[in-house]
Amino acid sequence: MLVRPWRRATIVASLIAAIELVALLAAGVALVGKPLAHAVRKQAEVQALAPPKKKTVPAIARTVLPAIPKLSRSQTDVLVLNGNGRTGAASAEAARIHGLGYMIAGTGNAARHDYASTVVMFRPGYHAEALRLARDLKLKIVGPLDGMKTRQLLGAHLVVVLGVG
Repeated sequence: MLVRPWRRATIVASLIAAIELVALLAAGVALVGKPLAHAVRKQAEVQALAPPKKKTVPAIARTVLPAIPKLSRSQTDVLVLNGNGRTGAASAEAARIHGLGYMIAGTGNAARHDYASTVVMFRPGYHAEALRLARDLKLKIVGPLDGMKTRQLLGAHLVVVLGVG
């Protein structure tokens, strides 16, 4: 069997190159790693000890003003509809709303009697008035007219549809 010296020399040279590569990587980590770790630690300390930054409000949020009602309570007409199926619920709630200073345009039954929550709906342009009425009644759901046309409102600006809850 003939052993060729160039194969042995190639294997030895490759092993020496691999050992040199590992040695260079270890030296690089030792030389660069310590200062880099120190710089990262220092930056983390600076950020941890810095006073909290003020939260910036987007420009669009700064320009939007709270809605101010155009109509007073006594000028705001409300239609009260029974959406829960209980007899007399709309009349009782209309009396309560009238006691808060609102005008009652009328009472009646909603198209459905399965509303889970009481809803305040508004005609276009009367969102601020709807928010005020919802706040007065301690309600959370306010939205535009849904499933109703303006001509069905008997001249009312707002609609309260009574729900079960």
